[in-house]
Amino acid sequence: MDTERHVKLFRNGRNQAVRIPVEFELPGNDAIMRKDGDRLIIEPAKTSGLLQWLATIEPWDEEFPDVDEGQLPLEDAEL
Repeated sequence: MDTERHVKLFRNGRNQAVRIPVEFELPGNDAIMRKDGDRLIIEPAKTSGLLQWLATIEPWDEEFPDVDEGQLPLEDAEL
């Protein structure tokens, strides 16, 4: 079910702004804004941090192999 509310636009310096009513609040501190024809669409920015990624992976049951430190590269690697 779509919810509508009439809101007022105002100026904030050189930018046009709108106050987002509490029932339309977005999570977090960042959002993505785009235009689709005459529509202005504001969506919450997806977080892709390490903790979110770690929450999606399966536990690792295998043992890590022993590493012979003599076979490791001695020079710095560019990542």
